[in-house]
Amino acid sequence: MNNNTGWYEPLDRDRHDAIGVKTGSEVMAPAGTGVKASKARGIWMVILIVILVAALIVLSSVIFSKLSKSSIDLTINNDGDVSSFSFGSGANDDGFGILPFDVPDSGNSSSSEEEYPDSKDDFFSSFFSPAESYDVNIGAENYEGKLDQRLELTDNGSRLLSLQELYAKCSPSVVTIITYQNKTTEYGMGTGIIISEDGLIMTNTHVIDDCDRITVKLSNDDIYEALLVGADASSDIAVLKIDANGLPAAEFGNSDTLQVGEDVAAIGNPLSESFRSTLTNGIISGIDRGVNYNGRTMTVLQTNTALNNGNSGGPLYNMYGKVIGVTNMKMASSVYSSVEGIGFAIPSNNAISIANALIANGEVRGRTSIGITVGSVPENAVEQYKIPFGLYVTDVTAGSDAEAKGILPGDIITHVNGIEVRTTQDILDAKEGLLVGDSMTFTIYRDDTGKTFDVDVVLMDTLDVYG
Repeated sequence: MNNNTGWYEPLDRDRHDAIGVKTGSEVMAPAGTGVKASKARGIWMVILIVILVAALIVLSSVIFSKLSKSSIDLTINNDGDVSSFSFGSGANDDGFGILPFDVPDSGNSSSSEEEYPDSKDDFFSSFFSPAESYDVNIGAENYEGKLDQRLELTDNGSRLLSLQELYAKCSPSVVTIITYQNKTTEYGMGTGIIISEDGLIMTNTHVIDDCDRITVKLSNDDIYEALLVGADASSDIAVLKIDANGLPAAEFGNSDTLQVGEDVAAIGNPLSESFRSTLTNGIISGIDRGVNYNGRTMTVLQTNTALNNGNSGGPLYNMYGKVIGVTNMKMASSVYSSVEGIGFAIPSNNAISIANALIANGEVRGRTSIGITVGSVPENAVEQYKIPFGLYVTDVTAGSDAEAKGILPGDIITHVNGIEVRTTQDILDAKEGLLVGDSMTFTIYRDDTGKTFDVDVVLMDTLDVYG
């Protein structure tokens, strides 16, 4: 469906000239037609209605056919280069392209149900789209000092705030992030949160990507040069440092206590500096949403609070004035003419954990990685190529233990730790609770030999695998 075309369009305004002209309460037939013209007019009206109904049925079937094969995109809220990420490719049994941190499943459904390539590898190369990759490139100066702050969650308290009270209390803790290329050329703008009185600022990693200089503008219009404490691409959380004291630091609430339907509000800088410190409000629409962000799964809160480019890195508050999320994405679509009211925020509990690691070490360690890219084997491929159900390996990351142990692209993983797997979630469930250095046993089917064998893979730190 053309994005500029709606479900219904008005009838041509001149079409009535062919059958009569309405005057007062009568419909006057063209001259010389008499009663026959009136009957003819009725017949033609019936025919026209039948044609229009048939056209709508055909159009609707085409539209829904396209919708079933198309993907919905997540668009990062960043003035500058706006990127899209596949959200619903249809290859997973769960109906969405939900990707774990280290086993991205980026499948697209096959365009043909009757014609198949001779090789299953050719089939899968067209069935799965290439996995997204995201390399952060931040050229801003690093902070070299030692920091001993640690963020903590705070109690909500007993009194709910009105929106006016919330804005008055919280807006001084919200800042504007301005990025530059070549030190002087303004590149992008986003939002940040003051997290310590002595100048620590939290924002999104994508807000400061591809820049070599960062400035922070406070709510009172004071501007400071910012240094990079650390940035994490997987979680999209970054921490900056400015040389200031006595700042109004935000308080963080416990995102684990949120419920769907709970009132929330956001303060940020949508679109341009003309709209700095904009307040919007809504509710929590969903909790623990798994969305594909740069080829990795991110667990986020969903809200209908209005979020736009420039809101990235800003706070999502509960009505006690506590930050319960860091806004970073909204839904957009290449299929629908518009998507409204589907925004996302990183839960405060996750954001604080990442920020504390960045403050302490400048990086995040301890996340486990297998080092493979997989996608669910569809039933039609099982029947056509006489292969088992499981997860088809599309890529093996160089330097991973999976590569060292001989897992190859084209292999099919049928079991993990002796349990049958068919979706990426099955691998996530098997990996749950394991630590770096622990191992997982993969049962591999290799088509060129027709053999099935086990491989023990040691989990590595994500930074050691993906950098």
